[in-house]
Amino acid sequence: MGAVTTDERVDRADRVPKQDRSRATRQRLLEAAVACLAEHGWAGSTVSAVAERAGVSRGAAQHHFPTREDLFTAAVEYVAEERSTALRDLFPEGAGDRRAVVSALVGLYTGPLFRAALHLWVAASNEEQLRGRVTELEGRVGRESHRIAVELLGADESRPGVRESVQGLLDMARGLGLANLLTDDGARRERVVAQWAQLLDEALD
Repeated sequence: MGAVTTDERVDRADRVPKQDRSRATRQRLLEAAVACLAEHGWAGSTVSAVAERAGVSRGAAQHHFPTREDLFTAAVEYVAEERSTALRDLFPEGAGDRRAVVSALVGLYTGPLFRAALHLWVAASNEEQLRGRVTELEGRVGRESHRIAVELLGADESRPGVRESVQGLLDMARGLGLANLLTDDGARRERVVAQWAQLLDEALD
């Protein structure tokens, strides 16, 4: 190999900051898309609105995400990854307290991240171009959520009824998330969490 020229060294030095800036711009766009979906729904979340919120030009936004569907599907995938990471960070060594695990799972469905995903689901029900991508993505998210729940709860799915109990917990958490869109009834939610933790103790032990 020949010696690296001065121009090549300068080019490499310039390239890294550009890559960093590109990643930072993409991150800002995803975060802005999530916030727009949560606050304004699908109809009020245009590429221009997201770009303005992220502090970038529309052209820069379309460089990263050529279509609106690309942008918001990536945003919900980002949301899903953030939800999984947040849950794992709560219990880095695993969790023995099932009530804490149940409460953490419910928390994933009662914040702005779930609200943003919900808006995309509603849009996908009417947008043919979006439906297949969101359906595939949500299937993957659902499988990952179930796997994490099984690990954290210490559930043995080889036993009859255990898989259904875990899935029932996730379905219940999603239902509480839907209810939370209209009113924040934290006290009632805590009672439901306590009851589900007790039921899981009986079903899993």
